Amino acid sequence: MEEAHPTHYRFDPKTVALIGKYQSREISESLSLLARELERRGLTVIVEKSTADSASSPEFDRWERCDFAGIGQRADVAIVLGGDGTMLNAARQLAHYCVPLVGVNQGRLGFMTDIARSDMLAAMDDLLAGKFKPETRLLLEAEVFRGGEKVASSLALNEVVVDKGPIGRLIEFQLYIDNEFVFTLRSDGLIVSTPTGSTAYALSANGPIQHPQVSGIALVPLCPHSLTNRPILVSDRNEIEIRIRQAIDSRAHFDGQVTFDLRTEDVVRIRRSKFSICLLHPPGYSYFAMLREKLHWSELPQILKHGDQGDD
Repeated sequence: MEEAHPTHYRFDPKTVALIGKYQSREISESLSLLARELERRGLTVIVEKSTADSASSPEFDRWERCDFAGIGQRADVAIVLGGDGTMLNAARQLAHYCVPLVGVNQGRLGFMTDIARSDMLAAMDDLLAGKFKPETRLLLEAEVFRGGEKVASSLALNEVVVDKGPIGRLIEFQLYIDNEFVFTLRSDGLIVSTPTGSTAYALSANGPIQHPQVSGIALVPLCPHSLTNRPILVSDRNEIEIRIRQAIDSRAHFDGQVTFDLRTEDVVRIRRSKFSICLLHPPGYSYFAMLREKLHWSELPQILKHGDQGDD
């Protein structure tokens, strides 16, 4: 079988965009350091406008600032410094432009940001030599309909969530897949997760971990008022429809960053987007090694420090 994503590929970037977590001094320092290094190597550097505007250093005045549309039109690659939240925002903003993304982790877990800050400059050798491995990640496209009219839409790389609002009452909804009725459920809500999002909110709700190359979408109930409702894995070719039957206060969330208030009788329609995201991984990257590290699999119990009391 032909490898879907070859290890080496044609990659000769001339313009690199830098995107960082807003209002973070540490991120500003890393961005400045990386920008100078890329400039030294003869590349054109552009900095995402809000990132540069929130930076504390006047040094950012030396580099051109662009909004995401400008980055999408000009950049050959975008390097994202921060955590998964920063990467999620960049992915949604740049999905229409097919700009590959590289993640430098300065957040917490960093499931999508492969490169440690300490390895950032050294990693540029392999990146610019075309040794990074491309991987395609699917996106969800969600639309909200009210009275037959579309009132909201968004892309999501991790998940689309329909859930209760701050009042805390259960919501009731019907689930349809390809126009076929599946069930009616009273619960806190439902997570519709991509393979990328399977290690995010869905994981906390006992959803399955999906390898990124699995062509599936997970439907994970949130605190169902039932003993038998369990996560369901469906094809990414299916269209998912959530029909709100009773909800005093409910919302739709897209990657936990974009929200929309829902009403009774609203319909949330979710399908795989025609757009996708390309992540670039450094040489030696392994999805399962990443899981072992981030989720602390196979670790032995820690030895108690001197003076701690433990069981005999």
